[in-house]
Amino acid sequence: MIAEEWLIWLILAAAFAVGEMFTEGFFLIWFAVGAAAASVAALLGVPTPYQWILFLVVSGVLVLFTRRFADRFTKKQPPGIGADRYVGQTGVILEEVDNLKNTGQVRIGKEEWRADSGTDEVIPVGKRVKVTGLDGTHLVVVLLEEVE
Repeated sequence: MIAEEWLIWLILAAAFAVGEMFTEGFFLIWFAVGAAAASVAALLGVPTPYQWILFLVVSGVLVLFTRRFADRFTKKQPPGIGADRYVGQTGVILEEVDNLKNTGQVRIGKEEWRADSGTDEVIPVGKRVKVTGLDGTHLVVVLLEEVE
């Protein structure tokens, strides 16, 4: 039909490949492969309806059979890795926690972290606290007595 159909499919494949770079997970890459297969078919003179069928079949089969494989590499970070591992743990205040003054430091185990109060109250040195979350690089803490 169109003399340069293969080029259109090739451009489409490139667009899917570039789009894949801006998405999370493996999804558009399979459509890029399907479009590349259709481009080769067009170059060999296969009629347009069969090019579309090839594109849909190749893309669909790849999506169906590689989804589980791709999910292994794109799943979210499991809990307990990085600073998330401190959520729920208790610690001791080393420097008064005052959100207005932007001060606060807590020791959890052998590590020391910047801390913010989860209730906006001032927490004095020596008090035991529980980590309730993260705010950037600061642990969010509350007095242990309030949690229990």
